[in-house]
Amino acid sequence: MIRESDFTAPAWARSPHIQTLWGPLSRRIEPPERRTEKLALDDGDHLWLHHAGPEPGPGQNRVILLHGLSGCADSHYMVGLQRVLAQQGIASTVMNARGAFQPNHRARSYHAGETGDLDELIRRLHERDPAASLLPVGVSLGGSRLLNWLADGGHPAVPTAVAISVPLNLYAGSLRLDQGLSRIYRNHLLKQLVAQQQAKRRHLRQAAPDEAQRHEALGPLTGIRNFRDFDNRVVAPLHGFRDALDYYERASAGPRLPAITTPTRLIQAADDPFMTAECLPDNQQLGNKVTLEASHRGGHVGFLQGSPLKPRFWLEQRIPQYLADWIA
Repeated sequence: MIRESDFTAPAWARSPHIQTLWGPLSRRIEPPERRTEKLALDDGDHLWLHHAGPEPGPGQNRVILLHGLSGCADSHYMVGLQRVLAQQGIASTVMNARGAFQPNHRARSYHAGETGDLDELIRRLHERDPAASLLPVGVSLGGSRLLNWLADGGHPAVPTAVAISVPLNLYAGSLRLDQGLSRIYRNHLLKQLVAQQQAKRRHLRQAAPDEAQRHEALGPLTGIRNFRDFDNRVVAPLHGFRDALDYYERASAGPRLPAITTPTRLIQAADDPFMTAECLPDNQQLGNKVTLEASHRGGHVGFLQGSPLKPRFWLEQRIPQYLADWIA
């Protein structure tokens, strides 16, 4: 089902680039009080979790937050959501992807179709408190991971989910980021990703020499000019894809939406500079359990309202509002 969003952009922020850039460039926000946990994984690696809100209690429902590409728990949209949820007395946990918060101990990290780490986290939290509902919210690439996980079957402890600004067609998104002003985002993200991989390589030489050899086999991380380069040279060989095109085909969440059996809210803006309006699915492509909440404006993880002196981030109102029926 497609539902028109009630988000409206103010006159000063009608540009998708203002919507997209205002938060990361201009927002300064203190995180709520958080508790950090290092979660050991079955394969010997680990995830860093940031918990906020009430201390865990029996049957206490919890929001699980998944950040986007090159993000972490300190990304402004993660901090903002955790802060609002904590103010409302709602427990939340940010799952930092492998290597996002600190270098991890495996050559692999994460990608748009990686679902195993989320599945392990959900299972572990469910084991700690079988009576609690877990409510995942995925942003951008984190939303892609979430939708793919839901298409794989999800978990009974998850009664609903929210995905925001998701690159539903990875190939189309990679082409869009090579065009016009969207190249600004491409260049910024690639700079961060390459630096992250270089830091990982240095870390693995000390912490896990065998894994360092796997990473060294990628060759020098120079001359990467676009996402297809990065995905061909880093993502595909580390995660078992033939090449970038194979990765885009197998990890794109859009074609898998009809397989989702958990009620899911998908929040997208038609002017998102990370993709094209043609990437928005129609009713048939959504399947029976996914509702698309679409707006004409909003940029990429923007949805900015208010005034320049007092901006408001609509998602921090909309997400708790949507989840209210399951949080109570």
